[in-house]
Amino acid sequence: MEATAKAMHVRIAPRKVQIVLDLIRNKPCDEALAILKYTPKAACEPIEKLLKSAMANAENKDMDTSALYVAECSVSQGPTLKRIRPRAQGRAFRINKKTSHIFLTLREAE
Repeated sequence: MEATAKAMHVRIAPRKVQIVLDLIRNKPCDEALAILKYTPKAACEPIEKLLKSAMANAENKDMDTSALYVAECSVSQGPTLKRIRPRAQGRAFRINKKTSHIFLTLREAE
């Protein structure tokens, strides 16, 4: 059995999220939570929240929460927020604020 969770439109660039997801892939859930708690990256906060949500989903499916591990985790780019900054001589400079869709799957270890 597996339990999944997803976070859509998270306001952080996907390449920054990918670095943190690589740290927790194929790790037990309690170890992954410890890694997320002590890693100084901005992406850790939404991923930790998502991992706790996936663990709660697994508990609702009557899975053994002590045997869970992060089986799959991925990120894809969401819609980009386009903003304008004024620049010299009346020009405009565009700032792209990227968003992420994060997917997490937990499975029971056998």
